[in-house]
Amino acid sequence: VLLEELHNRIANSLQIIASIILMKARSVQSEETRLHLQDAHKRVMSVAAVQQQLHASGAGRSIDMTPYLSRLCEALATSMIGDARPISLSVVGEGGTASSRDAESLGLIVTELVMNALKHAFSDEKAKGRITVAYEVAGTNWKLSVADDGVGKPDGVFAQAKTGLGTGIVKALAQQLGARVETLAGPDGTTVSITHATFSTKAIHAA
Repeated sequence: VLLEELHNRIANSLQIIASIILMKARSVQSEETRLHLQDAHKRVMSVAAVQQQLHASGAGRSIDMTPYLSRLCEALATSMIGDARPISLSVVGEGGTASSRDAESLGLIVTELVMNALKHAFSDEKAKGRITVAYEVAGTNWKLSVADDGVGKPDGVFAQAKTGLGTGIVKALAQQLGARVETLAGPDGTTVSITHATFSTKAIHAA
């Protein structure tokens, strides 16, 4: 009962904070400040979405990652993409569980990478596109990847922002998880992979 009450209070607090930030964003005169506040609003909402899906999955126990990420991406698609933009957001993968703490970090990584893709790979609001979140497991190791088919760079340069708050958050969360971040960018889009320990294609087949 206490945990349920705590969850409700956290959810309500996040909604209040998000509403205050959005209200401030609408009232400021500076366009740069408005954009920063809108980014902050999206991040608070992403934390709220992660918390909601963790609660639905049963926080405090092992989380089945594919259903959890699927529900999270459904929430992100509704809040960040909506019906106005012709961009699909889907999840692929089979099996795999994580602790509530790791699932929270992975969920936050997904939200940051989805936001990055929408902002940088699909900067044109009318552009069609696809974002795919994949989660693979091999024993105790795992690999999370977020791929888009948006604007890429033929020379392999990261199509999304190299620096900034979002990139810093992803790197920090990956470090906490004992994982490495790899980026593959080309003319057909960008894929960012978060790989834990010794995960490899061979390990998947061996499993």
